[in-house]
Amino acid sequence: MADLDGLDALFDQVPALAGTPRTIEELAGGLTNLNLKVSTPGGTYVVRLGRGDTSLLGIDRDAESFNTRAAEASGAGAPFVDYRPDLGLLVIEYLGGRSYDNADLRTPGTLPRVAAAMRTLHAGPRFACDFDMFVRQPAYLRTCLERGFPIPDDYTAYADGFDRIRAVLDLRRLPTVPCNNDLLAGNIVDDGDRVWLIDYDYSGNNDAFFELGNTWTECELDDVHLDELVTAYVGHESPSMVARARLQATVSRYGWALWGFIQAGSSADDFDYRGWGQDRFDKAVADFRSSQFTSWLERAVS
Repeated sequence: MADLDGLDALFDQVPALAGTPRTIEELAGGLTNLNLKVSTPGGTYVVRLGRGDTSLLGIDRDAESFNTRAAEASGAGAPFVDYRPDLGLLVIEYLGGRSYDNADLRTPGTLPRVAAAMRTLHAGPRFACDFDMFVRQPAYLRTCLERGFPIPDDYTAYADGFDRIRAVLDLRRLPTVPCNNDLLAGNIVDDGDRVWLIDYDYSGNNDAFFELGNTWTECELDDVHLDELVTAYVGHESPSMVARARLQATVSRYGWALWGFIQAGSSADDFDYRGWGQDRFDKAVADFRSSQFTSWLERAVS
């Protein structure tokens, strides 16, 4: 539990939060943010307070604010309320639904609803920035090397496999769309009527199939679920698009592993970032070594 002392004075500076009586409740999740549910006579809100130096992670809070508004306009994101860079906070309306966990995504009928929410976001207004893991991964690697953050001794041994994926995806380059890029189960909210996508720290215009592959791997789903998610998103069976999403899952694993190693070397949080990064690296290694790796590459351009 975070220390919530002193927040009253902070929130009194934000018109939407200034009503009294006011209750403040910490919400679960949020490794780079402190997420608070704030209830006032005028409404209930979620306040996202940035934690630590996120510049090493490539987070742009101004872009996050812009993209949060664009996500609202698309119909997939929570209503935007306020952004105060001087106070280090972003305010959105509290949706009142429940955040998923990984098991929820295995429930029959859920993945098509998530795919529909993704399509809604992806069809919405362009975001203020781009997100490309093939650009971000080298930047993360430079940060680790320049700062002396430990990474696995064999991390760069798989750079060739990473480059092979990039070359194949470039053969069939798709237009980028506004993506969340961090759809962990906890960033998917169901209010009973619709599915919402929240938290836009890492949002940017990207290949839609990174969104699908990243969600699949972060939510620890099975191969059959990837087929279901891609089919629901595309609207028909597409082995090539399943392969594209599967390759993007490997891209996600290999790149986000470095995020964990940066956090392990720079954050004072009581969280096993090293283990988090190692888990994703181990999964990426298994992909690169898989007997199916070549077939994924081939099917992605078939």
